[in-house]
Amino acid sequence: MDKVNLIEKLARFDDHFRPKVIAELNGQMVKLVKFQGPFVWHHHDAEDELFLVLAGRFCMEFRDRMVWLEEGEMLVVPRGVEHRPYAPEEVAVLLFEPAATLNTGNLRDERTVEELERI
Repeated sequence: MDKVNLIEKLARFDDHFRPKVIAELNGQMVKLVKFQGPFVWHHHDAEDELFLVLAGRFCMEFRDRMVWLEEGEMLVVPRGVEHRPYAPEEVAVLLFEPAATLNTGNLRDERTVEELERI
């Protein structure tokens, strides 16, 4: 039961689109990720995803619309909904999702992270 300092954890990595696990609870993982530029279009068949912007801003693109998220704002992407995060500048995001969630969802490519790093 140690406290977690998000600023210190974010300072420990610079890579983009490679989520880091910072905590677990009830079969869910709390992750930090930084990204810049567009990610891949994907969806998650069985998992909802929560995105909370800690620093910066990004756009969650959907096939029919775009939602801009600013610092302190969050969005839940329901399972099955195709989406693509895009950040024109680097953004730091907290993710909350089931432990089995793969970062690229239904797609496997060079950005897929099979084994998550814990920091």
